[in-house]
Amino acid sequence: MRAVIQRVRSARVSVDGTEVGSIGAGMLVLLAASVGDGPEQVEWMAEKLCGLRIYPDEAGKMNLSLAQVRGKMLVVSQFTLYGDCRKGKRPSYSGAAPPEQAKPLYESFIETVRNNGIAVEGGIFGAMMQVELVNDGPVTLIVDSPQENRSNPKPVE
Repeated sequence: MRAVIQRVRSARVSVDGTEVGSIGAGMLVLLAASVGDGPEQVEWMAEKLCGLRIYPDEAGKMNLSLAQVRGKMLVVSQFTLYGDCRKGKRPSYSGAAPPEQAKPLYESFIETVRNNGIAVEGGIFGAMMQVELVNDGPVTLIVDSPQENRSNPKPVE
């Protein structure tokens, strides 16, 4: 799995002009599943992001997790995170999990985060979405799950 995370003061996602998810202070997560990802990657990513210390403590040092600051998470599916632009002018998405594999992983990720005590909202899987955010910092990170334990870690060509 791959996530681009942003520490936000607020974020919202809309589909066809209708807001489908919004949060105040917390974390916006753009999330993609790759070929071969499974429950192990979902669990690892959820644990990592819930515990990631990217929020300032009383001294201003990034030392607190989302749970510690009682922040919320907005999760938006984004298969384009696996776009490979190394060849040609059109990205290849062969490393992204197909929708029938990715959707249950996306839904499982949201449920796992919720089970970790984090208030979480999501977009609509596969929809054309508009995402608005007020970045805080800015703090933006890319997080990749480990490749071991994948059933097929290589992209399907």
